[in-house]
Amino acid sequence: MKAKNYDVLEDLLYTKEHEWARIMADIVVVGITDYAAKTLNDIVYVSLPKPSDNLKQFGSFGTVESIKAVSELYSPFSGIVVKVNSELNTHPELTNQSPYSAGWLVELKAKDLDAEKKNLVSPTEYAKLLDSMK
Repeated sequence: MKAKNYDVLEDLLYTKEHEWARIMADIVVVGITDYAAKTLNDIVYVSLPKPSDNLKQFGSFGTVESIKAVSELYSPFSGIVVKVNSELNTHPELTNQSPYSAGWLVELKAKDLDAEKKNLVSPTEYAKLLDSMK
């Protein structure tokens, strides 16, 4: 699905801060959206948590730095980080080139998936949010 010139994948959930979550059983893969990647433009550095770090839903867990700005990353779910995309250490531009696949940020083991899922927005709601932005 498209919203303005941005891709919104229909198998994901979204935060209003432009992160996505792909649920795979009790593991959640997290990344930034196409909108965030294109708005930030040239990403030059990504700061991520370490495996075993505890994340809280909507809590900051790192930053993405572009030639334009530094932006906080917010976790869609509470949980424990099980894996980080170490490829971003040497190739942060993957978040621009492929935000929904190669540019993923972290995998976490969610603590309360069903309860916290209700706090996220659906692809349709996220597309409406993008369409309403200037």
